[in-house]
Amino acid sequence: METEQRVVRRSGLFSRLLFALWCVALLLLIYTLIRQNLTSELARRWPWKLRLLDRQSAVAAVLATGGASLARAQYARTVRPMIGYFGRVGADHGPANQLAWACHMFNGGQDAAVVTEVSYRIAYASAARARGASDSSGWVMHPEAVASIERSGLVNREDLTLTNIGPGLPLSASQPLFMAWFAERALRDVENVFVKVRVLDRTGDTHERVINLLKGANRSPSHPDPPIL
Repeated sequence: METEQRVVRRSGLFSRLLFALWCVALLLLIYTLIRQNLTSELARRWPWKLRLLDRQSAVAAVLATGGASLARAQYARTVRPMIGYFGRVGADHGPANQLAWACHMFNGGQDAAVVTEVSYRIAYASAARARGASDSSGWVMHPEAVASIERSGLVNREDLTLTNIGPGLPLSASQPLFMAWFAERALRDVENVFVKVRVLDRTGDTHERVINLLKGANRSPSHPDPPIL
C-alpha cells in the first residue's frame, strides 16, 4: 500500500504546451526540408506550394522550443518536493503525559509545496475487528477516518489523534508537519494507518505519496525516544 513519491499530474500550461510547441516546430522543420528537396513541378502543387518557414527559421524554432522544454524539466526537478516522514515515541502528545507514537511528515526539497488533498485508509488489528471494527473499504477524508476510529471503540484525542490537514496548507522545506499520535491502546488495536498526500509544487505539477504512519512503530513503548537533533 505504501508507495514512493510520484507525479500524478503535470501542469498543462508549463509542460504539455511546451511539448506541443516543440512537436509543431519539428513538423515545420520536416515540411521545410521535404519542400526544399522537391522538383520545381511538385513544389508548385498543393500543399507544397505553401511556404511556411525557411530552413534556418525552422531549425531555430526547434532549438528554442526544445531548449525551453529541457529548461522547464530541469527547473521542475530543482523545485520538486521530497515528501518523507518519521515517527518517534514521546511523552508530550497524549493526555496525562502518557507515551505515544508521534508521526511527522516533512519536505526534504529546496522549495515549499502546497497540500491539495489528504485522505486516509485504516486497517485494524484482529482483536479490534473481532469487537466489530471494520477496515476502510477505500480512501476516506478526515471526518470519515475519525468516525471509523470512534466506531472501533477508541476515543478520539484520548487514544489517538489525526491532524486535520486541509487543502492549501504550505508544506515547508524547513519545518516538519505533525501528522498524528497513537497511545498504547491505539497501537494495539490499529494495524496500519495509510495517508495519501498530494501536493502542488511551484511549476504546477502535482506529486503524490502514500505513507504508513505506523510503519516501524514501537507498539509497547517503555520510555521516550531521544530528541532528534
